[in-house]
Amino acid sequence: MKFSKHITIILAFFILLIPFYSYAQTNKKEVKKSIERRAKDYKKIAMSIWNFAEVGYQEEKSSGLLKETLSDEGFSIESGVAEIPTAFVADVDVVLHWHAGDRNTASTSTSMANRSAKFRFHGYSAHAAGAPEKGRSSLDAVEAMNHMVNLMREHIPDGSRIHYVITRGGNAPNVVPDYAEVFYYVRDFNVDILEDLWARVIKTAEGAALGTGTRLEYEIIHGNRPVLANDVAQRIMYDNLVAIGGVKYTREEKAFADQIHETLRNPNLEVSSASAVQPYKFTRGKGSTDVGDVSWMVPTAGLRTATWVPGTSAHTWQAVSAGGMSIGMKGMMNAAKTIAGTAVDLYNNPEAVKNAKKELIERRGQTFNYYSLLGDREPPLDYRK
Repeated sequence: MKFSKHITIILAFFILLIPFYSYAQTNKKEVKKSIERRAKDYKKIAMSIWNFAEVGYQEEKSSGLLKETLSDEGFSIESGVAEIPTAFVADVDVVLHWHAGDRNTASTSTSMANRSAKFRFHGYSAHAAGAPEKGRSSLDAVEAMNHMVNLMREHIPDGSRIHYVITRGGNAPNVVPDYAEVFYYVRDFNVDILEDLWARVIKTAEGAALGTGTRLEYEIIHGNRPVLANDVAQRIMYDNLVAIGGVKYTREEKAFADQIHETLRNPNLEVSSASAVQPYKFTRGKGSTDVGDVSWMVPTAGLRTATWVPGTSAHTWQAVSAGGMSIGMKGMMNAAKTIAGTAVDLYNNPEAVKNAKKELIERRGQTFNYYSLLGDREPPLDYRK
């Protein structure tokens, strides 16, 4: 997973189910009390991870803290999963996940399949004024690729998404760049459509290299499948979220939220909606997550809670600010209680787990054969360095 400062807090919530294993055979009221008794511990862990602010594959401190916490609670930990030093595994029959957000929702939802790559072009340096004919510009290749991809946009499905950013473009205007790099994301809800789009993007890169006399290489950085919704497990989680309710602000938190809300561009929610739970309905999220791959292999249910001021977009300073103070902590605690309550319900109702697994098989189809959109490459452990 890739983490930025405002979402590293997510890691802390995998340990919030700890009380469940000790109290699963009691009622949910006792589980809720147990979580509340340990609120200070959870907040300390969450803020530690928020302050670590580690990026993808470099989460040594965050991962170590979580593994230590889980181990102290009796979990058996397998570290270094899939040749990723910071990855680890502890219990899996049903996956219950959570993400920070600007609202409280536990509806069935999907996400976009996504594949990304860094396209690198190698040319020849030369003095841009004194001997331009001797140079072959890698930046020209990047710009040619970007232009062709932008022309593609008229001829791709309405719901598809393509984004890019130039990560290397040369060092001085008077030197023909001999190396340039552009980082692309390609998304669609359908894996087959994504594969088709990806092949076309590759062709633009090859054409750009051919036309500019440069050499192309590219590295796939990540690939995610869309989340496969599971209505059986998700409805149980929704009922638990309704029972817990939304985030209630103190007077000081309300004043903070109002100030943040004034900085948002065209917010689609009012501050007061933090206390509400959104209606149950199927949604198509435009983001991408590695939870998607998990959801095709094991029944998965998730939720979002209002850890940010309503109307806040992800990957913004407004999300960072709310996620690192009491508003974020309240959303965290609501998520913990919801997930724990859902786990208790599933633990006490094996038939529900059975039905969730049955739905998984039906939704993915009898002929489904998993393959990773990342391919067989080794983990890109250094891509954020």
